Amino acid sequence: MINNTMNMTAANAAAPVPVDFELPTLTDCDFSSDELAEDMDGLSMSLPRVKIPAGGALQFEIPTGDPQNPDYARSLVGVILYNHASNAYWPEGKEFDDNEPPLCQSVDGKQGHGEPGGACATCVLNTFGSSSTGRGKACKNMRVLYLLRSGEYMPLQLTLSPTSISPFREFMSQAFIARRRGTYGSLVEIGLKRMNNGNDYSVATFRRLADFSGEQLKQITAYALGFREQIRAMNAQRASLQQELLESDCQVEDAVSPTLSDNSFCVASTVDGDKESLPA
Repeated sequence: MINNTMNMTAANAAAPVPVDFELPTLTDCDFSSDELAEDMDGLSMSLPRVKIPAGGALQFEIPTGDPQNPDYARSLVGVILYNHASNAYWPEGKEFDDNEPPLCQSVDGKQGHGEPGGACATCVLNTFGSSSTGRGKACKNMRVLYLLRSGEYMPLQLTLSPTSISPFREFMSQAFIARRRGTYGSLVEIGLKRMNNGNDYSVATFRRLADFSGEQLKQITAYALGFREQIRAMNAQRASLQQELLESDCQVEDAVSPTLSDNSFCVASTVDGDKESLPA
């Protein structure tokens, strides 16, 4: 009797507990995919774009339907569906000018398009000491994260500045790589902390809250893998369009025709996450 009780207790303790997270699903009041696609014909949808705040601020600014009234949050909780590198080189002194396009940019952190262009790994502007101060890189290395929050249809596109990449790398190593787990397998929290190197600046912090398991993990995995394929394909499309623009004097616009399904959306193209909106 004691052994049976112990076995039952052990079984109950080992039973996975569903994480409080809701994937987007259609409801009775949702419009059909055909209706949404028709409304968006010829238009470009954008993922809500979030950046690491400047000046040591400890709140994220999150876009809403009203540009004059964004939401603010001290932390973001969700699933990292995908993440990838993104590099950009601006004229000296123009790095923080939103109206100044980069001279060279890479949507995947591997191949640059523009001046100087070419492989990022061997580019002299992508080496430490190449900046005018001699303390960093002339090319700005970033990391783009796609964070899906519970119950939302579209993920947030969070662009990590160079100072936040090292904390993210450490978090990835400890929370996922060492555990042989994909980022979409866990619920995470992204916060902010203030640092100072003569001036206050903000750095992202990362914390794993819980792991998904069972049927919940299966559903989130399928959703994340589908999203990843869309992003990879659109990165390739964007790179091709950038190259076409460089090789001609014509203005090339991204062809955007979102394809909506019952449980997801189609990302139409990708751009540099720090200076341009990311269509989806």
